[in-house]
Amino acid sequence: MLAPLLLLWPMSIAITYLVAKSIANQPFDHALEDNVTMLTQQVKQADGKLSSQLPGRSGANARDFLRSDDVDAVYYLIQNERGGYVAGDRDLPPPQDPDRYRSSTVLFRNDNIHGTPVRVAFSYLDMPAPPGEEPRRALVQVAETLEKRAQLANEIIKGVILPQFIILPIILALVWFALARGLSPLAQLQERIRARPPDDLSPIESGQVPEEITPLVGSLNEMLARLSLSIDMQKRFIADAAHQMKTPLAGMRMQSELALRQTDQGEIHRSLEQLARSSEAATRLVNQLLALARAENQPQAGAAFAPLALNELALAVVQDWVPASFAQQIDLGFEQPEQPVIIMGNAIMLRELLSNLIDNALRYTPSGGSVTVRVRATLEQAILEVEDTGPGIPQAERAQVFERFYRILGSNVDGSGLGLAIVREIAQQHGAEIDIFNNPRAQSPKLPGTLLRLALPLLPPAAPTEDDVTYG
Repeated sequence: MLAPLLLLWPMSIAITYLVAKSIANQPFDHALEDNVTMLTQQVKQADGKLSSQLPGRSGANARDFLRSDDVDAVYYLIQNERGGYVAGDRDLPPPQDPDRYRSSTVLFRNDNIHGTPVRVAFSYLDMPAPPGEEPRRALVQVAETLEKRAQLANEIIKGVILPQFIILPIILALVWFALARGLSPLAQLQERIRARPPDDLSPIESGQVPEEITPLVGSLNEMLARLSLSIDMQKRFIADAAHQMKTPLAGMRMQSELALRQTDQGEIHRSLEQLARSSEAATRLVNQLLALARAENQPQAGAAFAPLALNELALAVVQDWVPASFAQQIDLGFEQPEQPVIIMGNAIMLRELLSNLIDNALRYTPSGGSVTVRVRATLEQAILEVEDTGPGIPQAERAQVFERFYRILGSNVDGSGLGLAIVREIAQQHGAEIDIFNNPRAQSPKLPGTLLRLALPLLPPAAPTEDDVTYG
């Protein structure tokens, strides 16, 4: 704030000087106008000749009559209708382009005489002309030097500038004091933040913060809360991952030690098979942990989202799982509408979501059963369903199966308990709703099956162009 004040001060002086000059010119111009008016009244025409009836007989006496003080020099000139000299100072130049000036009007201009700047008041007088001739005009001019005008302007400037020399330092001191006092809470806040330990993410106290930056402090506190939540999630993720990795790693170590102690080839082969299964389980756990980490850290703004055909993406994923369904003797089917179902989404994340749903369905469906993936659309939503003929999910546990590492008691199926947690995380980022039902087409009361339904926002068909749509 001090720098603009110091820059504006010279501008203020310049503007004040221009205003002072304008104010100083006004009374002197009025005096010149009176002199021209008085001089025109003394101009007479007799016998076709122009003459002046000024007091005295000389130009000096006429100038004394026009002069009001001894500071400025006064000049005058009277010219007849033909531009001839009548009285006054011959060196006083006439106006340029006289035809553009009206008669009987006192006008002003700036000019020079003998190299000295002067202010000139002049007026044209219409003179009688013989019949048949155009009217002619005489010229009356009065000029004076600018010394007294400059003196008055300087007096005005001094009267304005001198108080500013006194007031400006006081203003600067007051501004400095007010800003220092007003910003002191910010300095204290800065010191409090610097004094915090690196792991302190508690909210910043806003009681002593200026009202103007209270919203900023509120935003910082929201950011700290999100950062604290993110760090807690990472800590929990690392702890859960470490805990879950212990079991397969311990099994692999035990089987490898057992294989080293065996001498029978059959026993060694069985230990190696168990070691391979443990390795496969560990690999799957690591892959699911990485998928969950990617889903949780995916930006919420939807920057990676694009229009895509959900039915084409689902078909591609189902085709990837056909060999696994053949190996387990499970009928894997797919149903889709005739028209494309277009949504806004991330193709990679949605493939991961559907892969986990199909994997879970195949794991829990016994041989000879069926798994069906279905895509359909309502007026406002795209529906993705995965239906199986397995043992189903009890009503009391349907809200808990989406938690990390949660396993239904009594299930003998290998798994990490991360599949549905990944599904929930990806669904939330796509604004999808998840519901779990019994399979309405189940054939056996002992195997009620599961119908897991995702409802995603449907993109209107006219919104994307054909070039914009991706197909998984």
